[in-house]
Amino acid sequence: MTITIPTEPIGSIPRPPELIQAITGDHMDPKLEPLYDIAIQDTIKRFEATGSPVITDGEQRKYHNFVTYCVDGLENTKPDGFTIPFDAGHSRRLPQLTSGPFHYRIYADRFLEKAMRHTRAPVKQAVISPSALSLIYPAEEIPGYSRAEFIDDLLREHESEVRRCLDKGAHKVQIDFTEGRLALKLDPTGKLLNSFIDLNNLALSHFTCEELTRIGIHTCPGSDRDSTHSADIDYAELLPSLFQLKAGNFYIALASERDYVRVLKIIRAHMKPEHRIFIGVVDPINPHVETPEQIRDCILEIAKYIPLDQLGTTDDCGFSPFCDDISTSRDTAFEKIRARVLGTALASKMLLGR
Repeated sequence: MTITIPTEPIGSIPRPPELIQAITGDHMDPKLEPLYDIAIQDTIKRFEATGSPVITDGEQRKYHNFVTYCVDGLENTKPDGFTIPFDAGHSRRLPQLTSGPFHYRIYADRFLEKAMRHTRAPVKQAVISPSALSLIYPAEEIPGYSRAEFIDDLLREHESEVRRCLDKGAHKVQIDFTEGRLALKLDPTGKLLNSFIDLNNLALSHFTCEELTRIGIHTCPGSDRDSTHSADIDYAELLPSLFQLKAGNFYIALASERDYVRVLKIIRAHMKPEHRIFIGVVDPINPHVETPEQIRDCILEIAKYIPLDQLGTTDDCGFSPFCDDISTSRDTAFEKIRARVLGTALASKMLLGR
């Protein structure tokens, strides 16, 4: 089967229950490695079975979540940091930095390298944005370690992580920017969002034009326990700023939007000729499994607004960005991914005659 419209996953797949239950303390305990290996190999095998032309390791090794995987366990942090509230009433909390210097405990190329040992398929790697990690610095300046010094360290670490992944052969490096819409909820003036855009562009400025074609930005309204943190924020407030980011690819959640045609018109108005736009055609927090035909029809509608040579498809979000989220099963996640792959192939055949 030849898919001419590119299609890629976002990242996370629900972890096996055995793995979740086994983690009671340090997630980097060497005794857990066999369980991680089993989860990664099974995820890759099932990804390949869907026919997906690009796969991930399902973020099986990212504990505890997609945001803080790189700093979990740092000695110069404490647990009572920035709180992310979700519409269902629960919240997630980031660690707070207590002293400098700032550095990563682990880089995502470690996950990539292990995944690539188990497949010949192209593997993409998701990393967290500098703007999300900037939230671990407290509101009051840390004595002896200024925010400016922290930002310098943060940008250096982010660039190193992305470059490591590119150098090891990542098909794409996807920068998770789920805090984009959340920034507007926290600060409707847009000043926080603009500061996030500026910070992320400082990071992106370190890469060549060729490297930027392999770097993408993912935006969504959050996904955790069948809930979101910012779906009530109008995309019209975010998208003009989003396309100021100097990346070559954009992964935009759309399947969960009520008026997705309106959003498509906004995307068309602000996207640039060098952008590849991966539109979300699968809703991870909706228990309904989309059919290939439903996804095909959705793509045919999307193609009225996004040029075919700039169009791609994806999932709205990862299926389990936080490790203990079991609201969606592994089976359901892969059924949805398979439907996306098949639906994209059907749409490609109709639109491109292939």
